[in-house]
Amino acid sequence: MPVERLLPTPEAYDLIDLTRDVADKVLAPRVVEHERAETFPEGVFPALGAAGLLSLPYPEEFGGGNQPYEVYLQVLEELGARWAAVAVAVSVHGLSCFALNTYGTDEQKNKWLPEMLGGNTIGAYSLSEPQAGSDAAALACRAEAVDGGYRIRGSKAWITNGGKADFYTLFARTADTGSKGISCFLVPRDTEGLSFGKPEEKMGLHAIPTTAAHYDDAFVPAERRIGAEGQGLPIAFSALDSGRLGIAAVAVGLAQAALDEATAYAKERKAFGKRIVDHQGLGFVLADMAAAVDSARATYIDAARRKDAGRPYSRQASVAKLVATDAAMKVTTDAVQVLGGYGYTRDFPVERFMRDAKITQIFEGTNQIQRLVIARSLAG
Repeated sequence: MPVERLLPTPEAYDLIDLTRDVADKVLAPRVVEHERAETFPEGVFPALGAAGLLSLPYPEEFGGGNQPYEVYLQVLEELGARWAAVAVAVSVHGLSCFALNTYGTDEQKNKWLPEMLGGNTIGAYSLSEPQAGSDAAALACRAEAVDGGYRIRGSKAWITNGGKADFYTLFARTADTGSKGISCFLVPRDTEGLSFGKPEEKMGLHAIPTTAAHYDDAFVPAERRIGAEGQGLPIAFSALDSGRLGIAAVAVGLAQAALDEATAYAKERKAFGKRIVDHQGLGFVLADMAAAVDSARATYIDAARRKDAGRPYSRQASVAKLVATDAAMKVTTDAVQVLGGYGYTRDFPVERFMRDAKITQIFEGTNQIQRLVIARSLAG
């Protein structure tokens, strides 16, 4: 059964109906094929773009959908319930547009945002490095100021959409002043000197590549620096607050899909003369799964409403990311248990849900980092 949602406008209900229709027609029929073959789903993102689903939280004047985050995240959840890898890529695309939309000059936004939000391109976010994951202030990739721009040298890691994205929001060191020496750049894919490593062989999210990027004296014009020199980390962390909400929504979509599969199976499978859903022990497992999904959804919607209202939401974003992704890991694991031996096979999707759920506890800041953010907010 579709999730019964409380949305702010009639338009939002129409958008969710559109999303479900597109996801059922474009994503659901292809997910098994591409996840098993570990192949990029060519044509999927243009189809999502044509439906207006790649630019929902951004202003209409630049080609966006002008939707509140409360609605955008529920669209992501619907996508995540059909195909988590694609939903993550859509979330990362939104994250990669955040810096320019929020910190760019009017000239920069007018020049690049319409194409970035037009539905025919997709972006990537390039912050982490091999030695600098959670510790973003330890970045070593360097941008040296030269006539007309910067020369970029170094490597970045763990880039979702790496090698497939049309543009990269890059964070690189412009000064040896620790966390205050990092700047933000918008880098086109065809930049000379930019290359990508072999896609990582991952536990899940097989259809979307995750790669390293290598900058070998790559020139980036000065006009492509977003914000002031040294403003990179505040930009990055501000973007991550919104990105964490995207991952929370995708995680809830995964958990909801796992709950739906487990419930459907439990209604059909019989043991000891009755449906297994009617055995109290299993019924309670399903009840706990449902409670976890509903609670996780409530956390990301609360954070989104705060963001939409212009109120601080960093702590709430960390709570949502922590609660939703831990719930996704628990619910998908329980779904495998409900299906028993069948759940451990690829004949049923719950084993994929479980594998995909794990990474949600790691990227956009590990859940240990989310606990650190929450603890620091409590300490003042």
